[in-house]
Amino acid sequence: MFDVAVVGAGIAGISCAQQLRQLGYRVVVVEKSRGLGGRIATRRVQDTWADHGARYLSAQGEHLAQLIPVLCENQILRTWTDTVYELGSDRHLHAPQPQDIYPRYTAPAGMSTIAKFLATGLDIQRSQRVEAIALTPENTWQLTLTNTSDPAATLKTLAAQAVVVAIPAPQALTLLKPLEETIPADEFFKTLRAVQYHPCITAIAGYARDRQADLATHNLAWQAVTCPDDSMIDWISLENSKRPTQGSEPQPPTFVIQSSAAFAQKNLETSDLPAVGCQLLDYAAQVLFSWLDAPDWLQVHRWRYAFPDQFWPAPFLAAPDALPLVCSGDWCGGRQIESALESGLAAAAEINRQLRNLPLPETSFWHTIPSHSVDSTG
Repeated sequence: MFDVAVVGAGIAGISCAQQLRQLGYRVVVVEKSRGLGGRIATRRVQDTWADHGARYLSAQGEHLAQLIPVLCENQILRTWTDTVYELGSDRHLHAPQPQDIYPRYTAPAGMSTIAKFLATGLDIQRSQRVEAIALTPENTWQLTLTNTSDPAATLKTLAAQAVVVAIPAPQALTLLKPLEETIPADEFFKTLRAVQYHPCITAIAGYARDRQADLATHNLAWQAVTCPDDSMIDWISLENSKRPTQGSEPQPPTFVIQSSAAFAQKNLETSDLPAVGCQLLDYAAQVLFSWLDAPDWLQVHRWRYAFPDQFWPAPFLAAPDALPLVCSGDWCGGRQIESALESGLAAAAEINRQLRNLPLPETSFWHTIPSHSVDSTG
C-alpha cells in the first residue's frame, strides 16, 4: 500500500512526488513510457541529441528562477543564447526587440536530463499504463496497470490512499470518466472537459557535415527563429548549437522545426508522418536555406497535447467528496514548464492537507537533491 500514487512522470508529476517524498510519504510514480519528463523530451539520434519538445528554459517565473541556478550548478544546464530572431509576415528575419533579449538555457545532453535530475530517488514504474482507477471496499484507490513494453504481460494492480493524475486534461478525463457515477462531482468533470490543447508536429532533420561550413559563411546572428504569425511553422532551431563541440571538426548541422497549431491540427491524424515532416522542411527551405529540403536523415514526432490553449486558472483541480484525488499539469495555469512546477508543488500541498497536514518544507525539493552527473542515455 502506497500513501500516494502519481500518474505521469512529467514535470508536474515528478515535482509533486518529490515534494511528498520530502515530507515522508510513501510515493510511487506510474509512467506509460520508458522516459521521463513528458514534453521535456530529447531524442538520441545519429550520435547527437535533439530536443523535440520543450525548446529551452528561461527564468520567467518564480519557480524556474530558483531551479535554473541549481541545474546550472549541477552542469545540467548552460546558457544557450539570448537572441531569438523572428520570421515576419514578409518572410524576412528580424532581430528581437530589447525586451525579448534574455538568457535561454538548454541542456548539452538534452532537455530530458532535467527530468532525470529532478526524479532522483523516486520510485518510478516505467512502461506502465494506468488503465483504470477505482474505489475499493477498503476505502482506498486501486490502479490497474498494463505493461506498454509487453502487452501480453499480466495485468497488475497497486493500492494507494491518494492519487494525483498529472497528465494532460483530455487524458485525465478519459481515465477518470468511469468514476463519474461514483464521484458526484459535475464541476470537476466539466472543468476537465473544458481544457483544450494545441497540437504540434516536430521535424528533426540532420545534414552532411559540409553544410556547417555553408552556415559559417552566412555568419548567423541567431541560433533559433520563432514564427508567431506563420501558418505552417512556429519554431526553427539550429539544434547542434546546443551541444558541446568535440575536437576541431564542426558538428553536422541538426535542425528542429516545430509546426504551427493550425498545420498540426490539419495533419494530426495522418498515417504518413515523414511526408508531413518533409512539408515542413520544404517550407523552411523557402525562408532560410535551400538545402533544408534535402536532409541526410529525418525523424518526425506528433504532439497531440503540446500547448494548453483553454486552461484551468488554478494550480490544481481536486475532486470533492472523495478520497484524495487531485489533477495537475501545465494546463493548470497555462504557462508551460513554470505552471507544471507550480501545479506539482500545489497538488502535493493539497494531498498533504487531506492526508496528514504536515508542516511544508521551507525550501523546494530540488535544493535537497545531491549533486551528481545525470546519465543522458537512460
